[in-house]
Amino acid sequence: MSNTKTWSSNYVFLLASIGSTVGLSNIWKFTYLAGENGGGAFVLVYLLVLALLGIPILAAEMVIGKRGGRSMVGTLQVLHLKDGIARNWKWFGWVAMVTVFLILSFYCVIAGWTLDYTATSVAGLLNQLNRETATTFFNELMASPGRMMIGQGIFVLATTWIVAKGIQDGLERSIGWMMPTLFVILLGLVLYAMVFGEFSATLRFLFQPDFSKITPAVFLAAFGQAFFSLGIGVGVMLTYGAYMPPGTHVLKSAAIIAFSDGLASVLAGLAIFPIVFKYGLSPAEGPGLIFMTLPISFGEIPGGGFIGAFFFLLLFFAALTSSISLLESIISHLEETLPFSRARITWVSGALLWLIGLATVFSFNDWKSFYPLGFLEPLKNKTIFEVIDYFGSNLLMPAGGILMAVMAGWLLPGQAIRNDLLTTSTLQFRLWQFIVRWLAPLAVAALMVVNL
Repeated sequence: MSNTKTWSSNYVFLLASIGSTVGLSNIWKFTYLAGENGGGAFVLVYLLVLALLGIPILAAEMVIGKRGGRSMVGTLQVLHLKDGIARNWKWFGWVAMVTVFLILSFYCVIAGWTLDYTATSVAGLLNQLNRETATTFFNELMASPGRMMIGQGIFVLATTWIVAKGIQDGLERSIGWMMPTLFVILLGLVLYAMVFGEFSATLRFLFQPDFSKITPAVFLAAFGQAFFSLGIGVGVMLTYGAYMPPGTHVLKSAAIIAFSDGLASVLAGLAIFPIVFKYGLSPAEGPGLIFMTLPISFGEIPGGGFIGAFFFLLLFFAALTSSISLLESIISHLEETLPFSRARITWVSGALLWLIGLATVFSFNDWKSFYPLGFLEPLKNKTIFEVIDYFGSNLLMPAGGILMAVMAGWLLPGQAIRNDLLTTSTLQFRLWQFIVRWLAPLAVAALMVVNL
């Protein structure tokens, strides 16, 4: 393990990559987006996008990282010299890095909610909640910027500390036990929901799509969620691909990562919606959905305070595995370009991250009626948090994914990319090449134009 910029094994690479993709995006964001966008209609589009476009584009991004061997911006500079891509591609890298930073700024705030709920579960404050009191409790948290800033601050500290320690001492050791434990907890919650919740109603809601609800807006939300959940288009998986051990089969790895990501999302839906329907809550509750449903369930279980605390703590760890990959993609470039130690760069970045994240904190209380881009029709009722999420998840990440596909499919030498993918199947390579050259760019471009 002498090379601290390489994962120690392919298994660790896969575990880290799954940890990067599986997090709050699957449990928190997937469930509330599915609730807001017609249930099965959204799920169907999301899973199709994940399989047909997510896997090929994820493989494209990872193979670009594998070929360049550096951060997002650094890799684009290497490929300019190595393969002759235009020098101006580096600006795509900078835009991607800023996008990651903004997304991470609100991600840390949401992750801070899990810490608040962990502490209040241990204190017994979530016991015996009903629909009204659970909603009131969540709204009290939203109305308290001080409470939110504490949770946000602790989460930023944890993320910064791990990333500052490096790949093998920080990322590998933390991810190795977090991800398996999260899946065990999710499976346990699904079993509980099967017995005590409205499981049949959930199956109908998630897997019997109403095709009349499949609108351009639902397509855009599903595309955005698939790209956001996989973390593609902004250099996160490119950076992890740069640390890929020799001999890694990229397409197979991309399929495993995407399957695990989709599985985690479906499990989260199967765990949460039965409780939503049992207690008469609306599946379209929005970002607070899991925070207003699961505490009701935990309150009815013997020892529910402990179980609730354990779940929200594991949710915190799931968020952490994703946040460290987001921050790592930024630090990896700054470390290449700045004459300071990794630790100093990371801690300064963490402080700035916390400061920028305050805009999201106040979006839920003091600034909740402030719509910074209200003069634009699609953004007229969106807070700062919602604007960042909209641009990052629904526009910049899909657009970035397409640019990754174009680069891998058109600009880099085909035989070299095939060798880097480690695929011996001509049919498999030609299918991948067709998707990243034609299908993915045209599909996402058409969708973005329709939603303008």
